[in-house]
Amino acid sequence: MTPLGDILARRIAATGPISIADYMAECLLHPEHGYYATRDPLGAQGDFITAPEISQMFGEMLGLALAQAWMDQGAPHPFTLAELGPGRGTLMADILRATKAVPGFHAAADLHLVERSLVLKAAQARTLAQHAITHHDTTATLPDAPLFVVANEFFDALPIRQFQRDGEGWRERQVGLDGDRLTLGLTAPLPVQDLAFRLDDTRDGDVVEHCPAAAAILADLSSRIEPHGGAALIIDYGDWRSVGDTLQAVAQHDHVDPLAVPGQADLTAHVDFEALTHASAPLTPHLLAPQGVFLERLGITQRAQTLAQKLSGDTLDAHVNAHRRLTHPDEMGTLFKVLGLTRAKAPDLPGLTRNRPHADAS
Repeated sequence: MTPLGDILARRIAATGPISIADYMAECLLHPEHGYYATRDPLGAQGDFITAPEISQMFGEMLGLALAQAWMDQGAPHPFTLAELGPGRGTLMADILRATKAVPGFHAAADLHLVERSLVLKAAQARTLAQHAITHHDTTATLPDAPLFVVANEFFDALPIRQFQRDGEGWRERQVGLDGDRLTLGLTAPLPVQDLAFRLDDTRDGDVVEHCPAAAAILADLSSRIEPHGGAALIIDYGDWRSVGDTLQAVAQHDHVDPLAVPGQADLTAHVDFEALTHASAPLTPHLLAPQGVFLERLGITQRAQTLAQKLSGDTLDAHVNAHRRLTHPDEMGTLFKVLGLTRAKAPDLPGLTRNRPHADAS
């Protein structure tokens, strides 16, 4: 058992089982033993690699899309350029480099990063040393101004609760003890008003996941974008509606038991994009698009071909593989989705259209 595992076991022994959301929050953010409190998890030496670490093209495409949206909305000055969960700052660095030549964009941009990990805050400060940045622990303290925000693999790391269908009600899955070992169990049946609508598309034994923290975050974003303008681009893995147990743990680029090494593995779950769109009201969702489709619409293949002209050998092979990994249906191209949010009268976002908010693979 890890040090955090011992702490959680003592807590459960004293006060009873805890929700999966509480377990995830402790594993990821415990001030002494939490996963993000103790390490930089990214890259080949870490536990996983995100799209910005795969290729600069990802950030370039997002940056130019945000800049175009900013221009389409009248180029407000000043505006908040924000990222939620910025990792090492790689994505924002690529966004800023790609938009450097956009007239007025950098002069108007006020850069804000939402990050709770002290380790990653330090990495972001190093990566973005040439820029003035403001850090926030939560979205609640973002400025009350036009907001153009990107969240890449942010919502998947928010703590979730899991409920298992039981007749016309639900049992919550919780983390308890079997001897001195952490294990999953179920509560007694209980009504869950927020999940009443899921009785129509589930059967006994089905698991539905709910992310309590997402609603407050989307409310914070919409309270800036709706009155002042702006846009949100949310990129994550998941689908329109969550069904099934998607909680997973990754350590050293391999999947492990989510209960095996508390605090020493990354914990994530698939994102329920339907829940995000409902929580973002009164903002208008744009068509949920697979990441590969979105990037192709923005011109990533043309950019890849331009960069390839200066490459050869192993460097060229790595570049081609990076393009494939970001866009191909068998890689990140289909699993990851892109959701755009704007106020109702704003122009369509680049790479997305305002329509029925279900996944479109065309």
